Amino acid sequence: MFLNWIWDILFYFGFYKRAKLMIVGLDNAGKSTMLSLLKHGKLVQHSPTARPVSEEMTLGGITFTAYDLGGHEMARRLWKDYMPAMNAVVFIVDTSDKIRISEAKTQLKGILESELPIDVPVVILGNKTDKPGCYGRVELLESLEIQEDVQKYGENNQQGRQCQLFMTSMLYRQGYGDAFRWLAAQL
Repeated sequence: MFLNWIWDILFYFGFYKRAKLMIVGLDNAGKSTMLSLLKHGKLVQHSPTARPVSEEMTLGGITFTAYDLGGHEMARRLWKDYMPAMNAVVFIVDTSDKIRISEAKTQLKGILESELPIDVPVVILGNKTDKPGCYGRVELLESLEIQEDVQKYGENNQQGRQCQLFMTSMLYRQGYGDAFRWLAAQL
């Protein structure tokens, strides 16, 4: 009881921040791999996420409760149920899966145009940039049709939701650090 009171005071004065983070994207995009890398610092190959999984971690001075909701078609039905309670959304796209890019675009647009509160930032990770033939940043922006949603790094989007695209490789551990620093600055 006393410890909770101390945390409440620290949170009130800005010394301690907590946030709920929803990690979504199509199946096999790298959601569980990223969560494992962030939490344990290890690359682990996972089987498809059958049910929502949550992990708690501290990044950029914020303690996140991160929810990996899965990306298969049945799991996507749960996304909207979690959205109202979230402080941020991470959408992961497999940049090497050109066959399913329009499916990813549909899901991402659904999130950006949903009833998600406007103050909830969305970070998009273009993952698997280490694979040959993957989309580059400009190609991915165009394919997902999110040029208007994404502002230049560091600029504030005064007209709507904070939204940014980062190109990442979990294998080479690149890009996701910048993404989470940006995300922490938005919260």
